[in-house]
Amino acid sequence: MALYCIGDIQGCDGALGRLLDTIGFSPSRDTVYLLGDLVNRGPDSAAVLRRCMRQGDALRCLLGNHDLHLLATAHGARAPSRRDTLHSVLEAPDREALLDWVRQQPLARTHDHAGETLLMVHAGVLPSWSAADVLAYAHEVQAVLRGDHLGAFLQAMYGNTPDRWSDHLQGTDRLRVIVNALTRLRFCSAEGAMDFESTESASAAPPGLLPWFDVPGRQTAGTLTAFGHWSTLGWLNRSDLLGLDTGCVWGGCLSAVRFGTTLAERELLQVHCEASQQPGT
Repeated sequence: MALYCIGDIQGCDGALGRLLDTIGFSPSRDTVYLLGDLVNRGPDSAAVLRRCMRQGDALRCLLGNHDLHLLATAHGARAPSRRDTLHSVLEAPDREALLDWVRQQPLARTHDHAGETLLMVHAGVLPSWSAADVLAYAHEVQAVLRGDHLGAFLQAMYGNTPDRWSDHLQGTDRLRVIVNALTRLRFCSAEGAMDFESTESASAAPPGLLPWFDVPGRQTAGTLTAFGHWSTLGWLNRSDLLGLDTGCVWGGCLSAVRFGTTLAERELLQVHCEASQQPGT
């Protein structure tokens, strides 16, 4: 029985199939976590979702910003962008089943492995949040995604404010901060104010900002946190951090990490991918 994490797929089902073959994935034996952005920009988002649905609990997913964008587009809360490739889902005969499956997925997960906790999000974690906070706040959003007021929430989900967390936040403002942190965050200030303008690598942080994982005093420091979202960051392997977006959709690699008897024992496995889109086009 093996434990894996896989980075951003973005509709590249062929690459996902090749990677699962490379790692020798067995749904009866292995557990694979997919770190969000299952769909969009690549050639066959619907095939990725169907594969996940077929494999059940063996492929455990969480949502990224592109997955939420799919729901928003499907509900008329967001216009499709010129770079979207969501038609395979939106025009599918099983569209409603695919969309319903997406809305059931969480924004964060944990996995206990050999007495240690692996925390998984798509993008980032605010420095003031503990791992328990992350799960609790993600659950608040998940309850709305699964509930009767999904359309209204998706209409109000987008925006860059408030830009920081407060325990006193309520309603849409509270949910928006949670979504932005877990699905969009790259850089923030030492005080936890989020920036959504820069998509550069961690070494090119704008003045006054830090990669979220380098903020001093981060409460999740010491808890291994796996994430994707940041293709210009690429493969990151630190004692308590795993960055796994290696730019599959841009012609990079789709990456998996296989854990050994402990979370510290890690093996990187990759398949090279054909570019489905070009950055900046």
